[in-house]
This record gives sequence, structure tokens and C-alpha cells, in this order.
Amino acid sequence: MSSSRATSIRQVARQAGVSIATVSRALTTPDKVSEKTLKKVLAQVERSRYKPNLLARNFRSKRAYSVVVLVPNIANPFFAEIIRGIEQVAQQQGYAVLLGDTEGREDREAYYVGLVETRQADGLIQLHPRLPKAARGANGTLDIPLVNACEYIEDAPCPRVGIDNAAAAREMTAYLLGLGHRRIGVILGPDSSPLTSDRLRGYKHGLRSAKISADDALIAQGDFTMSSGSVAAEKLFKAKQPPTAIFCFNDEMALGAIRYLKSTGRSVPQDVSVVGFDDIEFASFCDPPLTTIEQPTREIGNKAMSLLFDMLNGGKPEPTMHTLPIKLIVRDSAAAPPKQ
Repeated sequence: MSSSRATSIRQVARQAGVSIATVSRALTTPDKVSEKTLKKVLAQVERSRYKPNLLARNFRSKRAYSVVVLVPNIANPFFAEIIRGIEQVAQQQGYAVLLGDTEGREDREAYYVGLVETRQADGLIQLHPRLPKAARGANGTLDIPLVNACEYIEDAPCPRVGIDNAAAAREMTAYLLGLGHRRIGVILGPDSSPLTSDRLRGYKHGLRSAKISADDALIAQGDFTMSSGSVAAEKLFKAKQPPTAIFCFNDEMALGAIRYLKSTGRSVPQDVSVVGFDDIEFASFCDPPLTTIEQPTREIGNKAMSLLFDMLNGGKPEPTMHTLPIKLIVRDSAAAPPKQ
């Protein structure tokens, strides 16, 4: 078809052999169209280079057809897969995803909440463990459609999506105990994160199950960055009795810990075992490949976006926690402790 004339939805419908309403549904609510028809319509849209009048559609529906995702640190590779999961569902529904790198700042959160309040976006997914002040009404209820995912907000008046962090940490601790380790150090995340307290609780529960008391000298503070993992590992090895294994509360800190250990001439896992949490892409490519807890990041994103769509389509926002399963991924960074 000549590109000199704009193609209309009527022409697309006629050439695809379907109704105008079917073309409209294929472009706005594809889940309501059969797979065969959807493929036929989209192929014709591609051939004819049809460009729907999105401004007119948005005006009629009173929707922006976009959502905002608040990311506390866009440089953290853990969030990348969650965002992919969000976009996967959003695109199926004809929605765009706007990323807001908040750096954990309330003023940045307020700006993005304002996009929803002024109808420049339809809803918001918060990946940080804080309910934006600008999103709350006078009685504590939410003024905008909002879903909390990943780093959950305790008792938030909105749907939440995540994992059982305490159970996951307990499973990893049990794995290290099963290898024969009795002095297991941990590198924590930020104090402000509920993930840190949950994983620490799971670690201590695992030790108690083996009748081992937690040793404060084996607990070091980190902040989920590689550099903090390196610094914390150095602190752990200043203890009179250093650990034979280090459980890092995310993979980036584990990579930092491994780098520090290698710089001191220690071998992983022959001298010290190191394990992580999250299973980011780098975990399987580091040396040695990292034993870690796999979070279902893509599924977390899928679920969060699906819950937000339910709200946008009139569903009641139940303030419940949707807990997804984790998996222990065994690679080469952990082994039995060295013989004394």
C-alpha cells in the first residue's frame, strides 16, 4: 500500500476480512481476540503501516494507556527482569511502561504519583518498600491505583507481590549446614529494607534448627552493592574465628565478597564458600558460578502488572500478599569446609 495516504482502521478491517470492532479489540484488548484472528489483524496492520489515533482513543476512554514503575535503583540488574515481566503483560494490553528511577527519594516518588493524578498515566507499581506519601489520602487510603512488588510494604492498603524471604534464607542456611559449615557469616542488606530483616530471621532460624547460636561477629552490614560486599567480607575476616562460608543477601554483594577473598589469596570454594540471593544474570557467569536463591523475577513483574490491570478495570484492590515460589540454584561457589 502506498505510504502517501494514511491507512484507516476501516481499510485494515476490510483487507484483513474482519470487522472494525475486531481490529479495535486486537489493538486495545488482544486477550479478547482469538490467536488466529489476532495474527491476521496484526499482520495487516504491519503491511499497511496503520497508525491508530491514540490521542482520540485515550480521550474517548479517559485513559493514558501507560503505567509508571518506581525503581529505587535502576542500575541494579535485579530489577531488570521484573521490569521485563511488567512490560510483557503491559504490551499485551496496549500499554506503555514509564520507568521512574527514584533513588529512594520521596520527592521523586511524588513527581511520578503526580503523573497518575493528572491522567498522564493510569496507575503505578512501586518496587521500593515505601508507600509514596503523595499517593495517600487523609484517612490513609490510596488515592491512585497502586501495586507494591518485590520489596514489600508491610500492611500496605494495596496488593503486594513477592516471595517468602525468611523461608528462602532458611533454606540456604540449611544447605550450607548440610555441607558441614558451622561458622556461616552473613552480609546484610540495608537496615531500612524488610528483605534484610526477613532474611536475617530466616538465617537465624536455620542456625537454631541446628542448635547453633548466631554470632554477632559473623554478621556484617552491606547495602546491596558490590563494593559493600567487599568491605563487609573484609570485616568478617577480621574476626578471631572467621567464617568458612558467607551468605550474602544479594548476588551483587556476593560478587564483591568473592573479589575481596581472591585479592587476599583465598580460593572460593576451597577455602571459603560464598552464596548469594536473587540469581541475577551475572551469577552464572562469575568465577566460580554462584550458588544462589532464584527469585521468580519475570513472574513477579507479570503478576504485579496483572493485578494493576484488575484495578484499572474496576476490580477491588485487595490488600493481600501474593507469594511466589523460589528455587535454590546450586553451582560451584559452595563446598564442604576445609579440614582443620
